[in-house]
Amino acid sequence: MEIKNKNVFITGSTRGIGLAIAHHFAAIGANVVLNGRSEVSAEVLASFDQYGVKVAAISGDVSDAADAKRMIEAATEALGSVDILINNAGITADKLMLKMTADDFEKVLKINLTGAFNMTQAVLKPMSKARQGAIINMTSVVGLMGNIGQANYAASKAGLIGLTKSVAREVAGRNIRVNAIAPGFVESDMTDVLSDKVKDAMKAQIPMKRFGNTEEIATTAVFLASQEYITGQTIAIDGGLTMQ
Repeated sequence: MEIKNKNVFITGSTRGIGLAIAHHFAAIGANVVLNGRSEVSAEVLASFDQYGVKVAAISGDVSDAADAKRMIEAATEALGSVDILINNAGITADKLMLKMTADDFEKVLKINLTGAFNMTQAVLKPMSKARQGAIINMTSVVGLMGNIGQANYAASKAGLIGLTKSVAREVAGRNIRVNAIAPGFVESDMTDVLSDKVKDAMKAQIPMKRFGNTEEIATTAVFLASQEYITGQTIAIDGGLTMQ
């Protein structure tokens, strides 16, 4: 798929990985929809002025099916279509299993997994009619290998991998590709506050002995969106952490 002039909807794109992905698509000429649960700031919007593309800011709750449908309709009205959907919105609520409440578990699945389901279902009808499209789900290495204190998060991200493969099989005949990206430890606000000792312990688990960065995730998203013969795959960007 030629990315230039295509329309990309990235959920959870007001900061971090989602924002980096939006910038990468805009830099190569794609129009982007920025999304978060709250209003997108003027500062974030202004950062896209340099690209000369259309940028729409559409806030909403991906965990609400009606709101997901509204957001896709609003994006279509603003840009004409949604050619690429990136399900990046996600939350954590880490606790050991013995202390995790049902609400801790369900609220993470509702955003991370049900949210991706809602957005995907909302966009599939127009993509099927156009007989083209790309969907990328942001999962995690935690969904591949689990992690202490993250049973809810791991379940949601493992579920995303199953969702990716199943939907990919359903819509391949309509020329819609569905893939997933599984980031490992990535430099972020969360890792910045960790002590050097903790960071060193984390890096010791990684064969490449460093954290990843948002640029590496973003370039992979652009690659998957542009490739016409890759579908149903999960690409781990983790410095070798989960290699088999």
